[in-house]
Amino acid sequence: MIISVLPVGLIQTNCYIVGCEETKEGVVIDPGGHPERILAEVERHGLTIRYVLDTHAHFDHIDANGPIVEATGATLALHPADLPLLKTAGGAALFGLPATPGPLPDLELRDGDELTVGELRFRVLHTPGHTPGHVCFYEPKEGVLFDGDVLFHRGVGRTDLPGGSWEQLMHSIRTILFALPDETVVYSGHGPATTIGEEKRLNPWVR
Repeated sequence: MIISVLPVGLIQTNCYIVGCEETKEGVVIDPGGHPERILAEVERHGLTIRYVLDTHAHFDHIDANGPIVEATGATLALHPADLPLLKTAGGAALFGLPATPGPLPDLELRDGDELTVGELRFRVLHTPGHTPGHVCFYEPKEGVLFDGDVLFHRGVGRTDLPGGSWEQLMHSIRTILFALPDETVVYSGHGPATTIGEEKRLNPWVR
């Protein structure tokens, strides 16, 4: 499995370029800015991008959707509950930032969906709390989770923005994410990677 992380955009959001080593099919997860850097990394790995996957529609995770989709012809995927947020350019105006709404999704993600990318199988987990339509992408064979802004290394996603809910976030973490194997590697939207087991033991917000 190819996994490359690029901190992009104003908030240095982790964008992930993930690919199948056998087929060279890949995905771009949360392209929050710097499309030229993302596309250069895609080219470096020789990947054909099948999907652009948004864990959620905050501006720092979607800002480069348009250029990446245009350059690769990939299918843009988002949970429909975050479509209103996408249509307002991800809430950038709340932070006084200019932003242009990107393209509408080609594919509506639902809990339990499975996305095939070469030999990889990404399971969609609906994990609201940070936003209503937040999802995570879990590859069970590889034991990896791309979880956006739900669970961080010793932290959790904020819930004080429109559509956020602390109760939903805690339910998503404790009931959905913490049900995954402890050795699952968690690749978050910000900061370093961690594991489910580490966060069960050491995360002060959910202990």
